[in-house]
Amino acid sequence: MAIVRYVLAALKPGVDRDAYERYEREVDYVVAAKLPSIISYRTHRLTDVAGPLAGGPWHYLERIEITDRKAYDADIATLGKDLISELYEKYLDRSKTKSIWTTLVEP
Repeated sequence: MAIVRYVLAALKPGVDRDAYERYEREVDYVVAAKLPSIISYRTHRLTDVAGPLAGGPWHYLERIEITDRKAYDADIATLGKDLISELYEKYLDRSKTKSIWTTLVEP
């Protein structure tokens, strides 16, 4: 059973998009690759959102495929703790972050 977490994220006012995306490439992707519960992780810049979505606007959508939610939560609480803190201190608006948990409907 594939478990995927989608995260809608917005930059804090005044944060440079290029600086954030550099951080994603140089730090976030590197840390995510080391977490044993993460199968794949990618951040996508939103270019268009059709129709209304309450709580936005957002700038990015993260897709995180994991092996097990309990293991992922444990990895984030320990190995990913400093990364998450830095993301919200420097780049992302925590009040706009929305998390969507999914399981794949097999074909």
